[in-house]
Amino acid sequence: MVHVMPSAAAVPPSGCIATDVAAAERLTHELAHSHYENFSVISFLLPRHLRQDFCNVYAFCRTADDAADEIPDRDQSLRLLGELRQELHAIYAGRPNRPIFIALSASIQRHSIPIEPFDDLLDAFEQDQRVNRYQTLAQLVEYCRRSADPVGRLVLWMCGYRDPQRQRLSDRTCTALQLANFWQDVRRDLLERDRIYLPAESMDRFGVTESSLRQQIQERRCDQSMRRLIEFEVDRTAGLFDEGDALLPMLDRSVRGQISLFGAGGRAVLAAIRRQNYDTLSQRPSLSKWQKGHLISTALLNRLTAWARPALIVPRPAEAKA
Repeated sequence: MVHVMPSAAAVPPSGCIATDVAAAERLTHELAHSHYENFSVISFLLPRHLRQDFCNVYAFCRTADDAADEIPDRDQSLRLLGELRQELHAIYAGRPNRPIFIALSASIQRHSIPIEPFDDLLDAFEQDQRVNRYQTLAQLVEYCRRSADPVGRLVLWMCGYRDPQRQRLSDRTCTALQLANFWQDVRRDLLERDRIYLPAESMDRFGVTESSLRQQIQERRCDQSMRRLIEFEVDRTAGLFDEGDALLPMLDRSVRGQISLFGAGGRAVLAAIRRQNYDTLSQRPSLSKWQKGHLISTALLNRLTAWARPALIVPRPAEAKA
């Protein structure tokens, strides 16, 4: 069921809430820009009226992600995630409390965002505390449906798009981006969080075991079986990015550049893995500052050249709303 914000009668007096929202949005703006070094540049690609909303949503996602991954005690992590869920549901009951949720409430009201994407994210973060191995790719993709796809759907919602077709294409890119991060972080996930996102069926296919992973990590090497496994996963992840590309021509030019960075960034991660000959055990493949800057400059250049070309016949965001 889609939840909606309560009527204006359920909201505190306008003077009070305006002051609270202004202070809360300053906090989310600072949080977004302090946690992610490229956020200032990336946000430049967005229409001005969306920048604060992206900060508000990012602050929620960052806070929930930290509660899931930065707390060593799983019971404490689950307790914090439960508190975040209570705060989230308080928004939709018209009673936002903490500053981040006051700011998020403003974005939810501006764009009529349903609760499901936020709830799905919290479900995935809670799952991380209970499940740390996956048997099949299908199980992993189902996890991505709640850990990654909601982010893309939130972006589309803020940009005015709610139709299932665009959401499905966004899901392809977001799932691919999450998978690319998994293949990039095999070493860190196992050592720091005791998680293996490589599907067991793929490990069996290429003769890779958990004990062999641990031994190779300890010896800072990567054998041929592991390289072939990562190559296999990278190739099929690239196919998902290809499918997701069909979304971009369906977006208004004012937001296309920002959204294109999702796929471009994920492909850059896959390219970094390929450059290391699929070795993600001895050293984590990563993007240099120059490479990150190049992605953003390319997106900016594409945006500028798009304005110089005749416009595609694509529904404006307001027209695309369900």
